[in-house]
Amino acid sequence: MSELYLSGEYIEKNPTLHVEDSAWKTKHIVQMLQKHHLSPMTLCEIGCGAGEILRLLQLQLPPETQLYGYEISRQAYELCKTRENDRLHFFCEDLLVHTIDIPYDLVLCMDVIEHVEDYMGFVRQLRSKGTYKLFHIPLEISVQTVLRASPILKGRHQYGHLHYFTRDTALATLQDTGYEIVDWFYTPVNLDLAKTVKAKLAKLPRRLFSRLNFDLTTRILGGYSLMVLTK
Repeated sequence: MSELYLSGEYIEKNPTLHVEDSAWKTKHIVQMLQKHHLSPMTLCEIGCGAGEILRLLQLQLPPETQLYGYEISRQAYELCKTRENDRLHFFCEDLLVHTIDIPYDLVLCMDVIEHVEDYMGFVRQLRSKGTYKLFHIPLEISVQTVLRASPILKGRHQYGHLHYFTRDTALATLQDTGYEIVDWFYTPVNLDLAKTVKAKLAKLPRRLFSRLNFDLTTRILGGYSLMVLTK
C-alpha cells in the first residue's frame, strides 16, 4: 500500500491533501493540549501531508517551540516545503526509521494508522518517538456503515483505509501496544465537515440522538472520530 503514497496516486485522488480540514483538526489538538496544560517545546507529526496542521499550530504555540513534519510522499513534501521556516522543518522520510537522540515532547498521528498495513507494529514503534502521543482515529464502523457498505468501500478506494475502528477497538489497539491512555474525546467530523448531501442530511439525527446517548449514537449512526492523548 505504500505505493499509493510514493507513486503520487494518493494526491491524484485527493489533490488538496485535506488542507481544508486542517484548521478543524488543529482546534481539537489545541483543545486537548490546553485541557492538560501541555506546552511542548518540540513537536512532530508523522504523515503530515501538506504540513498545514503544523503551520497552524505554530501560530498558537510558544515562539520557542520547534515543529517537525515527516512525510513519505514526495509530492506532499513539496507542498510542505512552501510552509517551512526557521522553527518549522520538514523531512521526506519515515519517522520510524529516523534516528533521534531525544524523543519529541509530543508526536501527532492524525488519521494515519488506518492507512498502515501493519498498524499494530506501526503504533508499537511510534511509542519511543515521543513523551506524549496524540492520535486522531476515524470511527468508521457503525450500524449504518455496515448495513450500507459503500462508505467503507469508498474509504478504501479513495483514501487508502485498510482498517476500521470503533471507539473500543481504537482504544484497545493503543493499550495492547503498550500505551497509557491519558484522555480521549469524540470529534464530530461529519457534523462539522459534512461534504456530501447524505452527510448533511444525517447531521440532524446525529445531533438529536447524541443529546440522548452519545456513545450509542456513534455506534449506530457513526460520523465521529476519536482524539486520544497517550503516554
